[in-house]
Amino acid sequence: MHKPISRRTMLRGVGAAMGLPWLEIMQAAPKAADRLTQPPLRMAFMFMPNGVRPDHWTPAGDGDDYEVTPHLKPVAEFRKDFLLLENLWNEKTQGRNGHWPKVPAFLHGGFVERSTGQDLNVGGTSIDQAMAQHIGTGTPLPSLELGIDPVRSGIDNIGGGFARIYGSFISWRDPHTPVPKEIIPQLAFDRLFRNASAPVLSNGDPQSDAVMESFRRDDKSVLDLVLEDARLLRSRASAADKVKLDEYFSSVRSVEQRMDAALRPQKRWINEKKLSMPRPNAGIPDSHLEHVRLMLDILVLSFWTDTTRLATFMFGDAQSSHDYSFLPAVKGSFHSLSHHRDDPDKRGQYEAIVNWHMEQFAYFLGKMKSLDEGGTPLLDNSLVMFGSTLKCGNRHDPENLPLILAGRGKGTVRTGRRLRAKPKTPLCNLYMSLLERQGITPRSFGDSTGKLDLS
Repeated sequence: MHKPISRRTMLRGVGAAMGLPWLEIMQAAPKAADRLTQPPLRMAFMFMPNGVRPDHWTPAGDGDDYEVTPHLKPVAEFRKDFLLLENLWNEKTQGRNGHWPKVPAFLHGGFVERSTGQDLNVGGTSIDQAMAQHIGTGTPLPSLELGIDPVRSGIDNIGGGFARIYGSFISWRDPHTPVPKEIIPQLAFDRLFRNASAPVLSNGDPQSDAVMESFRRDDKSVLDLVLEDARLLRSRASAADKVKLDEYFSSVRSVEQRMDAALRPQKRWINEKKLSMPRPNAGIPDSHLEHVRLMLDILVLSFWTDTTRLATFMFGDAQSSHDYSFLPAVKGSFHSLSHHRDDPDKRGQYEAIVNWHMEQFAYFLGKMKSLDEGGTPLLDNSLVMFGSTLKCGNRHDPENLPLILAGRGKGTVRTGRRLRAKPKTPLCNLYMSLLERQGITPRSFGDSTGKLDLS
């Protein structure tokens, strides 16, 4: 019989530390303090900006017998793995005009005050950080915050006079302090495997270049840096564990290769009669799709290795203006097309962009479901909330938010159905139920009035 190892075992090398996926050799840890008899519960919160088309989101039918609407079609193969949540909202965002003030309330239901950006107040701590305060010490990273857009500054005078910084974050350590998100794949990857204490940087930080230089790594693969530890572990592993380790190492190497390919300059033909697009900021892939999928893959790796059990991901900021002209028949940005004013052509383009986001969510669910740990998929040992802070992007409607809760939460959630709460039920009622599943039992959270029955 192979000598067991701790669930917290990491492969180490000069400048590198890699967490490991669940292995048979971890079934019995040598110390009671290190013993995990089953995989832990992970939770992720994913934000999509600019709402949806309500007529293409909300289905007819009840319970597990509901039709697959156009927006839900990309995730249809996973309908048995998620709950379609309805009638949840953040009441305190009612009447707060525009996109920006609704985003920071997404994960705590607080009241956002107008601000110049120097005296932020969102009225609460986000659900991920509330959980991190209780369970975050059990992993190398208490939580992981990822995104795509850099932090925006200034005041949105058209949308109600709110500081744009509000719409750049969904994770808040306290009412006045947002948690920085990482938008550069390589730095997010390094947080997992190179140095868990490396700083989280934003493109808006004037010291970013200097800090990045001090944390610059060599060009070796992280797998090369931990090679000796990996060989030793593999020599002690069971046949099943060797297969899982090979799969894990292949996944890590694949992310490294894709990051390298995404950042490597390519020869391009430039028509001298036209202005070429300016070079993107260093470290950001040219392809929006590749940028998103790299970040999603890194999030999956963070859960699979138990580097963290809590994560947030922002597909964009409050008014994401990414140009989606790379999609067929789409000509324009997400935010501008969300205000389609019921023009059939613009409405169709807006729908295509929302569907693209649903395809990326399906990609993430597929990755989570494909990874086995202890006889169950990673997705079954997780809960992933996906949604927006607007029901209708055209009308800024905050009621009946478009929300999905994927994963079975280690058997505590009955999936495969639509869960229709009473109209105007606080979204924080869901968070009370999620806190309970993490062993946290506060009297209330945000504007909660009770719990949501997920079983």
